[in-house]
Amino acid sequence: MTETTSSYRRILKNSSIIGGSSIARVGIGLVRTKVLALILGPTGVGVASLYSGFLNTAGTLATMGLGTVGTRQIAEAFTKQDARAIAVARRAMFWGTLVLAGAAMLAVWSLRSVLARLVLGSSSYASAVGWLALGVGLLVVAASQSALLQGMYRIGDLARVTIWAAVLNAALGIACLWKWGWHGLVGYALVGAFANFAAGQFYVSRLPRPEKHTIAWPELAQQWSALLRLGVAYVGGGLSLTLTQLWIRVYLGKSLGPGPLGQYQAAWTISTYYISFILTAMATDYYPRLTSVIDDREGASRLVNEQSEVALLLSTPVFVAMMAIAPWAMRLLYSAQFAPAVILLRWQVLGDVLKVASWPLGFVLLAAGDGKAFFWSESVTNLLTAMLIVLLAPVVGLQITGISYLATYASYLPLVYWLARRRVAFRWSRSVSRLTVGAFVACVLAWGLAILHPWGMLLGVGLAVWLAVFALGRISHMSALSGPVGRLGQIARRWTTGRGRNSKR
Repeated sequence: MTETTSSYRRILKNSSIIGGSSIARVGIGLVRTKVLALILGPTGVGVASLYSGFLNTAGTLATMGLGTVGTRQIAEAFTKQDARAIAVARRAMFWGTLVLAGAAMLAVWSLRSVLARLVLGSSSYASAVGWLALGVGLLVVAASQSALLQGMYRIGDLARVTIWAAVLNAALGIACLWKWGWHGLVGYALVGAFANFAAGQFYVSRLPRPEKHTIAWPELAQQWSALLRLGVAYVGGGLSLTLTQLWIRVYLGKSLGPGPLGQYQAAWTISTYYISFILTAMATDYYPRLTSVIDDREGASRLVNEQSEVALLLSTPVFVAMMAIAPWAMRLLYSAQFAPAVILLRWQVLGDVLKVASWPLGFVLLAAGDGKAFFWSESVTNLLTAMLIVLLAPVVGLQITGISYLATYASYLPLVYWLARRRVAFRWSRSVSRLTVGAFVACVLAWGLAILHPWGMLLGVGLAVWLAVFALGRISHMSALSGPVGRLGQIARRWTTGRGRNSKR
């Protein structure tokens, strides 16, 4: 088996594990959101989005990039199989987590009245913000748990955490709504952080204990310095996204009302959920692997192309299917009241094609520790989103939120491509270039068919099925799969390309 084939197999295996758990989380989460939509309607969905938006924004700031930068530090030590380095990294993360979580909870609770006025529009929400402070602290701890599992390549445990956290989140969230209705929205937002913490703690407690070493404070200080240096840049870039999303929700709520805000949240939630199985798998397996080879330009470039190709093959059929069935999906997952969100969802699907193509490139900056480039690439594109909404919302209306999403990734993709070329002399392979263009064109075609042809939805679904068969054949060939799946992939490859297993790539 060649090195390239082995790499494709690993990407496929870990993507299937993490992707499968993400699909389960999405399905469970959509049931949770469906219950919210049925009980409280678009207005309830809008208010819940403000609570969750605040919690995510505060959590992003409080973690200081602990989840991402911590993964990098743990992965570096684990790859070298250096027991002392692993012990130092784990000890530094433990104390850093305690300090960050405690400081975050204290800050949010102390400023609860101010934050309630700024984010939610009234100091009457101060009590709610005070309770959300607990969620912020739990998010910090959950981020460190995820970093530890991911850095030590515990892919199976991460998948189990994802599933159990989703089950717990849905059960407790629905119970809050069922018991208290509108008064249960704070609990509905808070139980997500608790569920992630509880599930993560169970699996982290089962990890092998680090070997006992005498660790001096200067060693811990060196770890904290690296964490803060890259963490500040990472949290700045991540905060630009969460702040932009929070600002969009506040702006829509004030200018258009809670109903349109709920429409936007519905489209955003579906867009985030259905693509998460690809992006989560990428962040979980690909990022630590890229960190271990980032100094090898040729190896890093090859890994980026391999990850990009698999991600596009897996996601394109989903994109096309979502374009075709968007009205049906919105009615199923929410209700007929959310029909105006369909157009927003379709714009976001086009943006998601570019998002999947750009994400492997963005991880090059993180793996290389280039915090400055990561911060500016994230901040500039999110600023573009905000500017488009401010300038065009009075003319275009709610639809500008979807258009701006596409514009954001249309600018982000060439930017991170250029930065990756500077860092590792990266170039897209011919197959990745073709897949990116083909995915975008197929989505536009599915949208057009759905609007112009009476049978457009079925034609779009048929196109998605053909693309799924093509992806099966291509992935089976790249990974040299054997057994029933390999034989099925060989048949799929012949049907879609006319080439068998022994043909050249």
